[in-house]
Amino acid sequence: MVEQRNLILAVVLSIAVLLGFELVWRTIAPPPPTPVEQTAETPQTPAVQGAESGAVPGAPTAGRQAEVPQAPGMPGVTSAADIAASRDDALTGPRVAIETPAVRGSIRLTGARLDDLTLPEYRETLEPDSPPIHIFSPTGAPDPYYAEFGWVAGTTADGAPVAVPGPQTEWEATGGPLRIDSPVTLTWDNGQGLRFVRTLAVDEHYMFTVTQRVENSGTAPVTLFPYGLVSRTDRPATTGIWILHEGPLGVFDGTLKEVNYGDLEDEQTQQQTTTGGWIGITDKYWLAALAFDQEVQAATRFSRREVDGRERFQVDYRLPGQTVAPGGSIETTNHLFAGAKEVELLDGYEETLGITNFDLAIDFGWFYFLTKPFFYSLLWLEDLLGNFGLAIIAFTVLLKIAFYPLANKSYVSMTKLKKMQPEMKKLQERFKDDRQRLSQEMMALYKREKASPVSGCLPILIQIPVFFALYKVLFVSIEMRHAPFYGWIQDLSAPDPTNVFELFGLLPWGAPQFLSIGIWPLIMGTTMYIQQKLNPTPPDPTQARIMMMLPVLFTFLLAQFPAGLVIYWTINNALSMLQQWVIMRRMGVSVSS
Repeated sequence: MVEQRNLILAVVLSIAVLLGFELVWRTIAPPPPTPVEQTAETPQTPAVQGAESGAVPGAPTAGRQAEVPQAPGMPGVTSAADIAASRDDALTGPRVAIETPAVRGSIRLTGARLDDLTLPEYRETLEPDSPPIHIFSPTGAPDPYYAEFGWVAGTTADGAPVAVPGPQTEWEATGGPLRIDSPVTLTWDNGQGLRFVRTLAVDEHYMFTVTQRVENSGTAPVTLFPYGLVSRTDRPATTGIWILHEGPLGVFDGTLKEVNYGDLEDEQTQQQTTTGGWIGITDKYWLAALAFDQEVQAATRFSRREVDGRERFQVDYRLPGQTVAPGGSIETTNHLFAGAKEVELLDGYEETLGITNFDLAIDFGWFYFLTKPFFYSLLWLEDLLGNFGLAIIAFTVLLKIAFYPLANKSYVSMTKLKKMQPEMKKLQERFKDDRQRLSQEMMALYKREKASPVSGCLPILIQIPVFFALYKVLFVSIEMRHAPFYGWIQDLSAPDPTNVFELFGLLPWGAPQFLSIGIWPLIMGTTMYIQQKLNPTPPDPTQARIMMMLPVLFTFLLAQFPAGLVIYWTINNALSMLQQWVIMRRMGVSVSS
């Protein structure tokens, strides 16, 4: 009996740890440290200057090949004194508007940065007057976040410096506003025979196509290196959640690499080379990613710099140099994704544009092989039923049918144990002073009746990977964000908003978070309690008390989980109760016993 007790305790504690770790982590994990003003020399490669500075990296010397320039350096972080009073103030100056149903914003003509982008189809909260989601914000706003494309300067054949456009370059725009099927062209002449032409187009979603062309009317060939970058100042407020990656990431030679913001505190720069792939910065639901030419080798970099107590994170790439001959031109086309991480959309870009493993921008986690099929199953059911809550219920029924043979065998074994309880009590009374003999007789009884003392653990163990995979779907899929059910559930990805300790809003006090237990968690706990009563009572009183505490423990744990997950668990419990009740009736075991 000692072994049986230890086994049950191990299973109970394992499940409690698995389910409670994320909640506990979110409770005790410290917030990201406040950056300290950096006074030491920044271990960052020197910034590549544009035409305004005249600096040229990697100038060739006689008798050897020109050194490959570094990727574009980190722009200076806006100091607190330079921050504008508002985002609107930072948007002053010449700009070209962006107007599509999916994105709104503008392109700054000084530097040709895409630094103003909102998503009118997504709101910050469920409130009717909630502002739209901002993806990019300009330098001078409280949290600058932008994308930039350009050329790293090479040299002419005689070693003369080449002026290339930089952050302060004033571009001329042709066309506008930027709309679907209505691109915008920007031009700039460096006064040395090079004319830079940049054409920006946008599709009906969040993908920008950036085509850069350089025309050489001079007398000498020039080598230039195309680059792209995404720069972000400071970290988003939701970092620190163990289950979710936020920060720099990319796919390099087919393999996903995720770098946390904190990883760059010690290692200021991480460099990778890759043929194909993409790089970007991700939030829970939003992504800014650069997809470069999938056929050439790109040098990429994740980096961090700290200035005036603020952090600047940057991801960038540099492609191989291209030489533009006198009277000729060169051209490169790359893409920028800036928007919502919609699964079908990312899969579509992977297919149409050949962007390798673009769907991995969504943090589906270790159970990817379950999570993504679960998502598409729920999406299909939602299309069929018209509601994600109903889709979760239907999905639960389908899972129950799929696991029916295995679960049925387990419930039959548990019913046998319940039927054996009178005989087990006799053995306990008979051999109460000889625990070794009691253990032998109990094992013989189990073998004779073809019952397993751990059979009740099987249905729970089966549910663990399903539970976490469904949790991931509800937690990271933007399709579940603000998805309503019926009644008081207006967001299946958020916890049940009701609270029994506040009498569901009748008491005017704010209960602590651990006491925020809503209606659906209560229903779930009740179904779990009833299901426990249908199971055979453990012979050991301590085991029995532990098992009866589980419904209370799970009620508190799941109260902080997405409402959609609680609905799944509740329906699953109800179906399990029904299945077990039918088996008990069929085997002649009284339910009341």
